[in-house]
Amino acid sequence: MDTAQPLPDPRPFYERAADQMAALIDLTSKDTLDEPTPCTEYDVRGLVSHVIGGTRLFVAVGETGGAPGVRDEDPEVPDDGLAEAYAAERRRLAAAWADDAKLDTVVTVPWGTMPGRYALSGSVMETVMHSWDLSRALGHPIPLDQELAAFALGTARQALPAEGREGLPFGAVVPVGPAENDTYAQLAGWLGRTP
Repeated sequence: MDTAQPLPDPRPFYERAADQMAALIDLTSKDTLDEPTPCTEYDVRGLVSHVIGGTRLFVAVGETGGAPGVRDEDPEVPDDGLAEAYAAERRRLAAAWADDAKLDTVVTVPWGTMPGRYALSGSVMETVMHSWDLSRALGHPIPLDQELAAFALGTARQALPAEGREGLPFGAVVPVGPAENDTYAQLAGWLGRTP
């Protein structure tokens, strides 16, 4: 990630992104858990578990600075415990990153070493993008926060090259046409999804 450009404190954006994600998780049901998502590796159940696992990863990074053993692993959570598990992990993440000094402390995440604010901005980006994935899978049940998408898109453009993504978990940039020109569509396209 290009750390030459300063980023604002990502924690308020994370809280809003987590609120949005929690609202969507609350709208899942046993009838929707097997539905596909635009994140083609996951159905709804798998996507929510992946979000919980990613949140746990950033809890560990906030608590330890990113010990080498910290991995992004998707936990097995009972279907009726997804919302509760996410709520618990997001509370832990907020506590792990509460100290302002952690924003400028260098941490290690699976994709590199950087100041905490850049790493945590990556978590915001993931949470926002997966909110869009989940929203699409559920039929767009709530309006999504466009300001969050703008923050996530800025982070994505700073973190990911437009070309040369071999070995990264993101596909090639998908061009977004005028008919799909909202910020979430732009974010999806930059991260290799077809809006």
